[in-house]
Amino acid sequence: MRFFKKIIKNSRSKEDGIFFEQITKILGFKPLNLVYYKKAFTHRSTNKIGENGYPFNYERLEFLGDAMLGSVIAAHLYKEVPSGDEGYLTKMRSKIVSREHLNELGKDLKLIQFVESKVNPQHFSENIYGNIFEGLVGAIYLDRGFEYCEKFIFKKVIEPYVNIPQLEGKVISYKSLIIEWCQKGKKKFVFEPFEDTGNEDQRFFGVKLDIDGKTIAKARETSKKKAEEKAAKRAYFALQDIITKDQNPS
Repeated sequence: MRFFKKIIKNSRSKEDGIFFEQITKILGFKPLNLVYYKKAFTHRSTNKIGENGYPFNYERLEFLGDAMLGSVIAAHLYKEVPSGDEGYLTKMRSKIVSREHLNELGKDLKLIQFVESKVNPQHFSENIYGNIFEGLVGAIYLDRGFEYCEKFIFKKVIEPYVNIPQLEGKVISYKSLIIEWCQKGKKKFVFEPFEDTGNEDQRFFGVKLDIDGKTIAKARETSKKKAEEKAAKRAYFALQDIITKDQNPS
């Protein structure tokens, strides 16, 4: 058995050997098939094709990893919060697997160093960190099965980051919060685009949030959706005392 292990180890290229050691440190266990992990860090811009004739990139693994994260975290919440109803559990799971949180996880693990792409890293969207984290989870499932995948999620996500009391007070979407507050209070609101006159090379979108005919906040971002969320967040903090009072009437 040792003889065969030695042959396998020596058969790896120097580049594969380095990748094997680096990925082992992140996983906490030795991968069996490096191909899954290479795929987890391959961007679609490479236009690579796998041996099966299909695109070789992380997008399908991302889908699988998302499902694995959702199922493991759902099971954890079900056990930890026996009093939580379906709506509560769904909201809590959404907070844990939010794009913002997954991006943070990808950054903390420094996964971007492994990405193979023809796109300049400066042009990557913020979401690539979360995408490759999900891709990595998908790769673990295919390589080592559910048990190893579950252990990795517990070690890297649940144990260090999942604090139920803190998550209960975490806002997922400021835009949703503002809309809900306006609707309950029968306030008229509108997210209105405005012309952005910035001179940057990258295009920005400007959005202002009006409530009952008064402009409460403005924001500009690289997409209309992000600009609306930022404007809503600014509006929330501008009106926080009023919103909190309305949500918790004495």
